[in-house]
Amino acid sequence: MCGRFSLRLAHQEIQEVQGYGLEPINEWINQDHFIPRYNIAPRSHSPVIRRRNPSGAAPSDNQLVMQTMKWGLVPHWSKFEDKNLNTMNARSENLISGSGMWTSIKGRNRCVVVCQGYYEWLSKGRDKLPHFTKLKNGKLMLLAGLYDCVQLQDQADLLWSFTIVTTEAANNFSWLHERQPVVLTEEEDLNQWLDTSSQKWTEELVRIVSRAYTKDFPLECYQVPKEVGKVGTESSSFILPIAARKDGIEAMFSKQKQVQASTKRKRDKVVPKRDRKHEPAEVSEDEIEILDSPPLGKKVYAETCILNPSHMFVEETVAIPHFNYLISTPDFLVIDGSRRSI
Repeated sequence: MCGRFSLRLAHQEIQEVQGYGLEPINEWINQDHFIPRYNIAPRSHSPVIRRRNPSGAAPSDNQLVMQTMKWGLVPHWSKFEDKNLNTMNARSENLISGSGMWTSIKGRNRCVVVCQGYYEWLSKGRDKLPHFTKLKNGKLMLLAGLYDCVQLQDQADLLWSFTIVTTEAANNFSWLHERQPVVLTEEEDLNQWLDTSSQKWTEELVRIVSRAYTKDFPLECYQVPKEVGKVGTESSSFILPIAARKDGIEAMFSKQKQVQASTKRKRDKVVPKRDRKHEPAEVSEDEIEILDSPPLGKKVYAETCILNPSHMFVEETVAIPHFNYLISTPDFLVIDGSRRSI
């Protein structure tokens, strides 16, 4: 099964399709209908590669073109788009046996679906974990597809649509899902799949759709964020391993470790017991407060004085013999009945 894929590249890079030895693609039909996205779902529009005229013998008719089509094939005999019809995938077994709706188009309407990779969901109990599969060499992934064209009632324009061919999953991917899209990795397979001049279904085509991919071009698969499951959401993190995300599992565990370490440091830290006997009490801005008791035999006392608003003082400690005062804002002191200016 293939129910979601990614193609978030510049139009020019997509059209070049480098690394496969394909002839140049000089035309992209309805290019403006495609918006590059990380999360392409059924009923969205995406580019495919096909022959300009499937049965044309002239060189101009046989050229490759790229065309933006709707994902979810609508058969040419349709009068309206049946949204209950699930045609996002075409099973290779039905193509091989000749049964089903694909018989009339598999010989003449073959195409290649372009993507960076596809998403598949791993069922784990009640949970479903999305995974992203791509080519290890980083090239664009080309999937075997079929397309059709129809004139629907009350529609002025022709509707072009496509489906992705799936087959039994390779042994090393059966843990993820029982089905896989047919990935075309070899130049020979690509040319045979896109050669529709004979309008026939051949044994070579049977061979192509009977395997998911060739081992000469290995695939890479890893878990990605669950947010990709919501149609319409977009993020570059959707095609990256979940552990590599800044808000992913690795980051989450790192934050947990930091919090645990901080909590442990606070718990282990010994806070000295404060001796409040030697701590100064809070002092208002217009008062003097005695910090220690004066020695016996010497009559010393302090008097509260109001600060003259025109004066500015910085809080400091003034030493008087046998006595300490914390001066905040007063203009004078009274000691032994005598007023002393400060």
